[in-house]
Amino acid sequence: MSATKTYIVNEIFYSLQGEGYYTGTPAVFLRFAGCNRQCPFCDTDHSHGTAMTAAEIADVCASFPGRHLVATGGEPLLQLDSDLLRALKAKGFYVQIETNGSLPAPPEVDWVTCSPKDAPWRIDRVDELKIVYQGQDVEQIAGAFDTPRRFLQPCSGLNVAETVEYILAHPVWRLSLQTHKMIDIR
Repeated sequence: MSATKTYIVNEIFYSLQGEGYYTGTPAVFLRFAGCNRQCPFCDTDHSHGTAMTAAEIADVCASFPGRHLVATGGEPLLQLDSDLLRALKAKGFYVQIETNGSLPAPPEVDWVTCSPKDAPWRIDRVDELKIVYQGQDVEQIAGAFDTPRRFLQPCSGLNVAETVEYILAHPVWRLSLQTHKMIDIR
């Protein structure tokens, strides 16, 4: 008899998507524990979690009224796989992931938001590129990804003027603000 696979889940909650293309969309957030990057500006404690099966995760997620799901972390692709995605799809979910781009996405993912950190990047498709802007060469980074949806996000809200100035000078970019923090929701 084989053991049932478990995933380490940091938290599951329901709120509005606060960033990027889907800003304002009601969404179930499935935050996985663990990450393979150590970004100094990370604002999420994803170091701990609870072991859950795919069925348990899908049932908890389905207890909320929305059917847009954001898989995030840490790095969700360290754990998110086709088995869990099929369980979520059976509950009617549209699945968006927020990834650092270091791993390929399973084919069942509907939307890939890539917020690339350090190369190499192994993500095989990107629907939306969201870069936390810190004055780096974003054009060089963007050149590695094939998507017209490009967002710059101020780093922790500290460099808004610099980010806006860059976008005005480079109009292929759009501004992404952490609106969930601005309106004080999760």
